[in-house]
Amino acid sequence: MILSNQTDLKEEVVSLEDLIGTYNIVLYNDDVNTFDWVIDSLIELCKHSSEQAEQCALLVHFKGKCQVKSGSFNELKPICEALLDRGLSAKLED
Repeated sequence: MILSNQTDLKEEVVSLEDLIGTYNIVLYNDDVNTFDWVIDSLIELCKHSSEQAEQCALLVHFKGKCQVKSGSFNELKPICEALLDRGLSAKLED
């Protein structure tokens, strides 16, 4: 009788996004949307705390843009589209 050692092989699947890196949603300043609308949108869509959303809104206003969320392309694409649907100026960047 031959005994063999069986080892569990775990296959690691690496997505292209993992190899390329993290994406960011960048929110840009505009002259249309109010602070309250931007803050409410960041809280609802990006899951920011009220303090974090307020700080991002201020950065957008004074600096012209702010990175509001990081993650994978697949995670961020629908969030960025939802921000755009609300009339905000956002872009998905790598």
